[in-house]
Amino acid sequence: MPHDHSEHDNHLDPIDARVRALETILTRKGLVDPAAMDRIIQTYSEDVGPKNGAQVVARAWSEPGFADWLAQDATAAIGSMGFSGRQGEHMQAVFNTDAVHNLVVCTLCSCYPWPVLGLPPTWYKSPAYRSRAVYEPRAVLAEFGVTLREGQNVRVWDSTAELRYLVIPQRPAGSEGLSQAELAGLVTRDSMIGAGLAQVPS
Repeated sequence: MPHDHSEHDNHLDPIDARVRALETILTRKGLVDPAAMDRIIQTYSEDVGPKNGAQVVARAWSEPGFADWLAQDATAAIGSMGFSGRQGEHMQAVFNTDAVHNLVVCTLCSCYPWPVLGLPPTWYKSPAYRSRAVYEPRAVLAEFGVTLREGQNVRVWDSTAELRYLVIPQRPAGSEGLSQAELAGLVTRDSMIGAGLAQVPS
């Protein structure tokens, strides 16, 4: 008699499913403390993550001298703000302009700047994004809700273990006079990958 698998279908992304299976095995063997794992994930997803990158972007928007330094030596400029460490040893900042929109991908795996963006989102690690971002970046951006200006080119940057990228989105109209903290609140994680835009002030 055939067995009904409908109640056990796994709707997780394949990478998430593998991670959860590995975590379950390691936990059962007593090699991993789930509470410690949760703390690490929270640290990189929230504390170490996109909030740090947003501060870098906000400073670049409000301090031309810092923006110049960021363009010349992103590793040092970002490090001066206390954001450095594993997966962020070698950084390059790429600036969106009226002429160019930058998009970051890692075609080989999921290289990602943890100190300024935290852990990579599931879609960034997916084979579909890793391939399509290269050969049809406009279609991918459209799926993220990003509409480019007429004549604006897309430049795709392939992140590697040796070099990781941080997109500096364009400063949104209507943000004049805002403090750096207020500006940082307009910066989204996706905008620092290039898969989104900075938010417009309400």
